[in-house]
Amino acid sequence: MTEGIYTLANDVVYDQLVALLNSIEANAGKEIPVCVIPYDSRLDKVRAEVAARKNVTLFDDTASIAYWEDFATQAWKAHARAQNVWQERGLPKVYRLEMHRKLCCFDGPFEKFIYFDADTLLMGSLDSVYKKLYDFEWVANDFQYKSDIKYIFDRPQDQILQVFAPEKLKYHIFCAGWFASKKGVLNNHKLANLLDKLRAGEADVMALWGPDQSLFNYMVLRSDISYYNFAYHGIDQATGSHWSSQFETIDNVLYDRGRRLTYLHYMSVPSGKFTRLCAGEDVDIPYRDVFLHYRYLKSPEERPQLKRPSWFVRLQRSVSRFIKQKVANIQHRWRKLTNRLT
Repeated sequence: MTEGIYTLANDVVYDQLVALLNSIEANAGKEIPVCVIPYDSRLDKVRAEVAARKNVTLFDDTASIAYWEDFATQAWKAHARAQNVWQERGLPKVYRLEMHRKLCCFDGPFEKFIYFDADTLLMGSLDSVYKKLYDFEWVANDFQYKSDIKYIFDRPQDQILQVFAPEKLKYHIFCAGWFASKKGVLNNHKLANLLDKLRAGEADVMALWGPDQSLFNYMVLRSDISYYNFAYHGIDQATGSHWSSQFETIDNVLYDRGRRLTYLHYMSVPSGKFTRLCAGEDVDIPYRDVFLHYRYLKSPEERPQLKRPSWFVRLQRSVSRFIKQKVANIQHRWRKLTNRLT
């Protein structure tokens, strides 16, 4: 059975992608295949990087991309509240539709796969994850289930409990930036059934501002596929994965209370920070030296000497942020007025 890794990327996250690919080679082996799903058409740097690596391919099934974007669009069009709020804010009909392209994992070349967001670094072996996929259809490894459920489902609890069994809500919640599953788990019959339920009113429970994560959690909970979370079922041996935690660094690998991490996730750290860091700017990023180690693992001579930006550059950025916020506020008020008049 073919095992592999998927990620989602474009040139905007190029530096993070390179770091991820290098961390996979360093900590899982050079032979493990990786498939990059295109976030959009900005792929010049990504294509060049893929071409330079024997174990990496670019997902080019345009029919699959179109299929899953259509599925996500249908799912979110059933969410009237989301449609109203996104329209009021001048956003597309499906906010961050491209993030839903990670659903292409179910059409790709790997029978068993692990998905990594591009803003992650692999720290340890994946053998135990692939092994779990013999017994379970979906595997997670994070503590999202301990966070406020409003980031996944943001309706009153009684409404949420009309959709999901309470025992599942205790541990079936996961971060959609890292998960493992198998090809064909979400078949056409299950997908049609999910869309019927969403259109019947269940879409309203999904949170608006992490749409791919909300939809993924809904799909897994509502389809009754078998589920395992290392950070819940094996909590005594589990480690953290979020950058905000305090980890020990040994030889560019992170440890949590003496246990080696499986991966580090830079969730919510803007990609622009990594771009500026790799351009030589002294940017404060957690575990910065670890990131730079993997980013320049194959080209250490290119690792930049970091410098603090000049006062003029800092002033320019502050002014630019101020102007953008003012313009956004004016546009928001104008859209609200227009919506009321129409």
